[in-house]
Amino acid sequence: MQRRQFLKTAGFGAAGVAAAPFVSTASANETYTWDMVTSWPKNFPALGTGANDFARRVEQLSNGRMRIRVHGAGELVPALEVFDAVAAGTAEMGHSASYYWRGKVAASQFFTAVPFGMNTTEMNAWLYHGGGQELWDEIYANHNLKPFAVGNTGTQMGGWFKKEINSLDDMQGLKLRLPGLAGEAMNGIGVSTVTMAGSEIFTSLQTGALDAADWVGPYNDMAFGLHQVADYYYTSAWNEPTAVLEGTVNLDAWNSLPEDLQDVIREAARASNLAMISEFAYRNAQALETLVDEHGVQLRTFPEDVMAALYESSKEAIQRQVDNDEESRRVYDSYSAFQKLVRPFSDVGEYAYLKNRDNVGA
Repeated sequence: MQRRQFLKTAGFGAAGVAAAPFVSTASANETYTWDMVTSWPKNFPALGTGANDFARRVEQLSNGRMRIRVHGAGELVPALEVFDAVAAGTAEMGHSASYYWRGKVAASQFFTAVPFGMNTTEMNAWLYHGGGQELWDEIYANHNLKPFAVGNTGTQMGGWFKKEINSLDDMQGLKLRLPGLAGEAMNGIGVSTVTMAGSEIFTSLQTGALDAADWVGPYNDMAFGLHQVADYYYTSAWNEPTAVLEGTVNLDAWNSLPEDLQDVIREAARASNLAMISEFAYRNAQALETLVDEHGVQLRTFPEDVMAALYESSKEAIQRQVDNDEESRRVYDSYSAFQKLVRPFSDVGEYAYLKNRDNVGA
């Protein structure tokens, strides 16, 4: 009965999932040129090029009626000031990750990644069909923004460490780059975490300002050369089982668009979301092979006591968040209810298949 009620309230019925075929009615009568600021170096693999891909799709779907100029981090605004710049109208659009704004909008973290939370398929299902997008819209409207999922890295790695981790004791006092709720969980087990732009990670590891760092995964980590400044690459996925890349639109600019161009942006965002996920699946596989075979990177997994401590600390960090912030409570209530709904099928579907594939192929 509870599941039926959740399905009803989340809009899961036929009316909730049905959608008319997308048809662009854009014409040459009126044109728009917008600026998009990003948190990534210009043309950075997958992240920066993903923003470029979105802009290209918008121009193509609008028959040239709408053009978006993409700016790398620091070109118009610093990497971690995208939220404020788009809210203020300095640029019409932004491309970043929502957990960077936890100091401004605490609930934003749930729209990027939740430690030990939903994977990419489940997260997209929540956003597109489970009420997640509606909550995201509501919360960001208070900051003059309209959000979209415009990319996803998929499951991220546990990070780069300059020393090997053999027990929970080895984590004490480490200086680690790790944003969001996962960073709070790490703080809870004795690690000191910071949030910084990706472009600063290499130098910070090299100079000793950091002992370890999370970035994305093999493809992007190799692009920044992190294997040159840290010896151990931890594959223990816990911190970001998915990582949504956020596209934001200044709400005044959004409301000024005709309906057909709003539809263009929605469809370009969906297409770019899928395209980035697919690219990461391919590029990460290639990059991991290169890191191990050509660069001698040492893959490791966190010891059991570290993983157990992170699991408990993650629960505590999330609970503190929802206890202290009403928006976070509302978002997490929806998120966790959806996770409970989809987990049984995930367990008997994807998870069971992967275990069977490993067992048969062993």
